[in-house]
Amino acid sequence: MRSRRWQLNARKRTVLIVDDHPLVREGLKGVIGEAADLTVCGETGKIREAQDLARELNPDIAIIDLSLEDGNGLELIRRLKSRYPELRMLVCSMRDESLFAERAINSGAHGYINKHEVAGHVIDALRQVLAGKIYLSPDVVERIITGFAHQKQPTAGSSIDELSNRELEVFWLIGQGRSTTEIAKQLNLSVKTVETHREKIKRKLGLTSAGQLMRHAVQWDLEQR
Repeated sequence: MRSRRWQLNARKRTVLIVDDHPLVREGLKGVIGEAADLTVCGETGKIREAQDLARELNPDIAIIDLSLEDGNGLELIRRLKSRYPELRMLVCSMRDESLFAERAINSGAHGYINKHEVAGHVIDALRQVLAGKIYLSPDVVERIITGFAHQKQPTAGSSIDELSNRELEVFWLIGQGRSTTEIAKQLNLSVKTVETHREKIKRKLGLTSAGQLMRHAVQWDLEQR
């Protein structure tokens, strides 16, 4: 899949789209194209290409999915935040907002919107983030508030929330059927480190075997789609 660069209009704020689904990118371009103050300057579905485009195009804002062809959006957000601190970032994902919105913000994103809400809310979200604000969709806010209101003392080994960001990345990739070696290569970790993460994940989730871990991860990944 090739990344694309689009002719810029200097009077408009520029948007870089990072999503691994071409149809989603086309949909976003269509919606953004209707805004008089915004223009898409580039698109890609890969982390490496996103970093290259951010350097070459210097966009005002990036829309980033959490599931990318060569990794996940949280890692990309952290890299872009470190290299381009002025770049605004809006996560646009199907993933569970109650779990990922806070992690995305903590990683350096400035907003989170569910893909179901793109047509009606993404322009407002982009404008708010470009104005220096944090954007969370109404559903995200409601879920977070509800979570605080019903928060209980955590039970060891019971919740995905207990996983660290790195453990969540490993768990995510296990759910996609990746082997320990493949996970190590993708995350630039040693095989031993990935094995350590797997053991910690099993302990936190109350699982006792590699088979249980695989089934649990696959089921969770399917529920997030």
